[in-house]
This record gives sequence, structure tokens and C-alpha cells, in this order.
Amino acid sequence: MSINYVKDHIPKGTANNRRPALLMAATSITIHNTGNPTSTARNERSWLTNPTNTRTASYHLVVDEREVIECLPLNENAWHAGDGSNAASGNRTSISIEICESGDYSKSLSNAVELAAKLLKQYGWGVDRLRRHYDWSGKICPRLMYSNGTWAGWTEFKSRVAAKLQPIKEEDQPMTASEKKAYEDLAKLVKEQEKHLEELVESKRLVPAPPWFGEEFMYIDLGSIIHDPKFTAEGWRTLAVSLRAIHKNK
Repeated sequence: MSINYVKDHIPKGTANNRRPALLMAATSITIHNTGNPTSTARNERSWLTNPTNTRTASYHLVVDEREVIECLPLNENAWHAGDGSNAASGNRTSISIEICESGDYSKSLSNAVELAAKLLKQYGWGVDRLRRHYDWSGKICPRLMYSNGTWAGWTEFKSRVAAKLQPIKEEDQPMTASEKKAYEDLAKLVKEQEKHLEELVESKRLVPAPPWFGEEFMYIDLGSIIHDPKFTAEGWRTLAVSLRAIHKNK
């Protein structure tokens, strides 16, 4: 990932059972908003071990505009889905991602897209494995994707993640420095060859007597010398040399 990824797990035995350390074989990824418009990823991680925090809630990953922090191992459960502790619950089967609402939220959202796509690739999943907190417990979360009940923000988020999962086409990949130089050298060679070809074609093209020839040899009856008074440019120069030699010897 291009974004900074930090592992800073809360200790086992953290107050209020926030790290129960129950092993989990995840089957989905659940997206949340923090619900706090002023909190960063670092703040959210610190809150999990803050002595004044009396909630049991916890989460695996929190992302903001600068970094991702892994607060719990991804093979242990977290209390994030609000749907209890049975074996099929979101709390026991889903990796949670909290998206911070502070700072540059559009950047935080882009980082969350990148993070979700990375995890889906890692597990060999598609976007059908993405869940909202809402899907588990009915809570309006991630609230900034609610879009007045249409969940348009959620649809857009999934589409962006899906786009990240598409393989990069070879033609879309940027050229390396060596490839760029090879391309530029080839383009230069092609241009030189095109110029050479143009010059070659021009040298073979038949043209009427050029003005300079007419001015110098206006007394010559070309019809008595050549049937069709057209030569290449080089031909006219050769004829001029011959006529000058004849005139000089007279």
C-alpha cells in the first residue's frame, strides 16, 4: 500500500474485554465511520486503551488521511457489529474498518478504498464480501455513506473498490525509464527514415525545367534534345553541366 500501515495492537486483557482474543476465520469486511468529526486514526487507537473509556466496542483497523492503524490482529474478533457474539455474527466473522471523519475526508475515503481492495485481494474475495455496519445491526453506519437513505455513498464506495480489483492492462502501465528511452530512440529513427524516404522520392520525381535552367538556357530548343522535357532535379543539373561543356567547347 502507498499509505503508511502501522500495527499497534492493544494488549490482551485490555479493559472491558475489548480484545477477547477469540480466533476468527473472517468471511467479510465491515465498513464503519467513526462518528467523531474531530478524531484521527491515532486518536481512535489511543481511545481503545484510554482508562476513561468504559465501552466494550473495538475494531481491527482505523484509517484517516495519513495512515492505517491495525489495532487488533485480523485473525481475532472485535466487538464492532452490534449483533452479539454467536458464531455467525459480524462480531465473530468480519474484519472491521473504521474510517475517520476528520481532516481531508476525501483522502481518508480514498485510503479506505485502497485498504479494502488490498484486503479483498489478500483473501481472494470480491466486493460481495463488503458489509456495512448497518447490514449486521441496522445502525446507520457508515453514516457518511447513508445519502439520505439511498446509500448512494455506499454504492460508490463499492464501485471504487471494484475498480481497484481490476487487473491493470499492460497498455495502461507507465513505461519504465529504459522503455521510454527505447521508444524515443525508435521514434527518432523512424523520423529520420521518413525524411530519407521523402528525399529519395523527391530525387526520383520528374519535374519541368526549373526557373534557373530556363534563365540560363533559354536559347535551347529542348524539344530537339528530349522528347518529354521533364527530368528529375538531378537530371536537370546533369543536363546543365553537359550544355555548359558543349557551349564552352564551341
